[in-house]
Amino acid sequence: MIIVADENIDYALIRELRQRNLQVISIQEENSGINDYNVLDYAFKKDALLITEDKDFGELAYRLKMKHNGILLLRLSDIPKTERIELSLEIILEHHLKLLNHFSVLTKNGLRIR
Repeated sequence: MIIVADENIDYALIRELRQRNLQVISIQEENSGINDYNVLDYAFKKDALLITEDKDFGELAYRLKMKHNGILLLRLSDIPKTERIELSLEIILEHHLKLLNHFSVLTKNGLRIR
């Protein structure tokens, strides 16, 4: 599975995913500064799951009906950084197949897959 990490994704999560042999493309490293539309299009063309903390991707996926291979919106800013990384990592590793082709939201209360 390929993952595209939006610019707002903490590098510690990217590093943890890479250490588990997942292919993670960081927008910060590859295409810093591109807009959300181009980020989503880039992830789609790479056949990748997009992970982001930007809720604007919901509008792109639902209102504008942009094609995607899965979007995981992380809404965890209200918990400590180490817990955010651990929870995000656990969910991606456990549920990566379920996340594909869905818009999903991860909060401290759990994972919602639409």
